[in-house]
Amino acid sequence: MSRKYFGTDGIRGQVGQFPITPEFMLKLGWAAGMAFRKQGKCRILVGKDTRISGYMFESALQAGLSAAGADVALLGPMPTPAVAYLTRTFHAEAGIVISASHNPHHDNGIKFFSGRGTKLPDEVELMIEELIDTPMTVVESAQLGKASRINDAAGRYIEFCKSSVPTSTDFSGLKLVIDCAHGATYRVAPSVFRELGAEVVVIGAQPDGLNINADVGSTHVGQLQKAVLEHGADLGIAFDGDGDRVMMVDHTGALVDGDELLYVIATDLQERGRLEGGVVGTLMSNLGLELALQKREIPFVRAKVGDRYVMAEMLERNWVLGGENSGHIVCSQHVTTGDAIIAALQVLLALKRRGQSLAQERLAWKKFPQVLINVRFAGDRDPISDPQVKAACDSVTERMAGRGRVLLRKSGTEPLVRVMVEGDDENQVRSYAEELTAVVTEVCA
Repeated sequence: MSRKYFGTDGIRGQVGQFPITPEFMLKLGWAAGMAFRKQGKCRILVGKDTRISGYMFESALQAGLSAAGADVALLGPMPTPAVAYLTRTFHAEAGIVISASHNPHHDNGIKFFSGRGTKLPDEVELMIEELIDTPMTVVESAQLGKASRINDAAGRYIEFCKSSVPTSTDFSGLKLVIDCAHGATYRVAPSVFRELGAEVVVIGAQPDGLNINADVGSTHVGQLQKAVLEHGADLGIAFDGDGDRVMMVDHTGALVDGDELLYVIATDLQERGRLEGGVVGTLMSNLGLELALQKREIPFVRAKVGDRYVMAEMLERNWVLGGENSGHIVCSQHVTTGDAIIAALQVLLALKRRGQSLAQERLAWKKFPQVLINVRFAGDRDPISDPQVKAACDSVTERMAGRGRVLLRKSGTEPLVRVMVEGDDENQVRSYAEELTAVVTEVCA
């Protein structure tokens, strides 16, 4: 089904450029209010990350929702998974998140959650799109939506995160460095880990509206690696701007990505008889993860890239664990979407149960060298379907002779083609990736 505004993860773009404008957000709020207001009024929760444009878009959405007769409950800066959780617990018709996740401050976007805390079904997104393209109306004055603020939202979410681990959990003696990316986790994440007994050093927790994800967080772990070594910490935890991605750093300063964290959680669940099926990864998941899980007789399947596709595959199979190497990890026995804090807690629990360090767990299986290069393109063209690009991919695949794989895909959130090559020889993998990148760059020029 063709979408005009929604991508794989909501609506996203550069602030001030259509559709990320106040005018569009006003209309989007109205369209969402009309779509969710089945009989009489409805209640919609609105949360945001810390980027400066969030104030502007929050006001525009609120006005549009009110015009449609929807009551609005404002959460303020709150992680994306917290909005999903609170939408369920307040029995709201929907939740809205104003965020561009791991992108810089000059980008922003909108994500929706259903009343069950899940991503919206396709038919609801299409209904909202159809309403956006119709004339905006305003309900009678007596039917206008009201706005309120949920002042204890952060406390509620902190308690929920803590409830995902046994009440006897005590992380005392564990020293952590937490990088909040100057984003939505800056208030809640340090509290969760401190209240569970850990000694916590915090970085990336001074948001000013412009520094979200700027050289910090899950996509820029250099400062976290440095801080872990400086403080002699047991490990470091990096969140992204909206708190749905997590990466870790072991005590040696080595990066531990989403694939490696998935393995830790999966094997712990298996050992405790709670895995319930297998693990859902994506097309980008490392081949080493698949082989390592296979060795443990844990089923593994690949979904399209994007946590909504991972979640859909998990629901289809009734499995409880899935995720991406980028750090989106879904533990569906606890949450309905990717939740970085919950995932981090599950990893810490696994380490504590086994008496292992993160460094030891990281070495439990061998990752295949994987090179990913982004190529920017303009317009509506599809470089991946270009005959020249297809021929280059076929050539590399043939030369790898079954010892690796090639994947080209378009980003769902940015005008990028992601060129990925994976295999058992790192130098060869890099050479092939650069060869393909040159072809894609030429086609995109």
